Amino acid sequence: MEDNEPFRLILANVAQHISLTPAEADCFTSLLRLKTIRKKTFLLTKGEVNHYQSFVTQGALCTYQVDDKDKEHILTFSLENWWAGDLHSFLTKTPTPYFIEALEDTVVLQISAPKLERLYEQVPQFNKFFRIMLQGAFIAQQERIMQNLAASAEERYVALIRKYPHFAQRIPQKKLAVYLGMTPQFLSMLRRKWAQPNASSSS
Repeated sequence: MEDNEPFRLILANVAQHISLTPAEADCFTSLLRLKTIRKKTFLLTKGEVNHYQSFVTQGALCTYQVDDKDKEHILTFSLENWWAGDLHSFLTKTPTPYFIEALEDTVVLQISAPKLERLYEQVPQFNKFFRIMLQGAFIAQQERIMQNLAASAEERYVALIRKYPHFAQRIPQKKLAVYLGMTPQFLSMLRRKWAQPNASSSS
């Protein structure tokens, strides 16, 4: 990845929602730090305070919790052009219950809470940008809750691959099965079924 590519990607993401002058864009990027997380290592671990909001410019992250029976519960995946981090920990400065693990070698751009406050003051449009991000995250969370309550396992799988078709190629099958609340064997069966010609048109 070229040195300027991560910054180009985050500015393109921001430009989908707000317009910046060159000076405002420079102000924003000056407040960011670049971080690389190797595959199978962690951006954040349980018990840490999440001091940064992270924008993925390359790679894939998995946010999950482990219960007292060592069972993994996956909250979300974050690929390129997604924001990642425990927002509750970030805002309250309390320890996170989550692990955020790199499923691939991953590069993120990060902004700390103090620098985010400085950004709000120097470029007020970012209040709007992060409000839009929060609204999107809330809507996605509500949709996931409703799917888990009302949709069948197959319906959850179909909704996922239609909304995020690249997940099937990027996310390990075991992780995807945990996220969808099914066994890897059942997920494998669904993938074979929906890979067949005309599978989607026959439903």
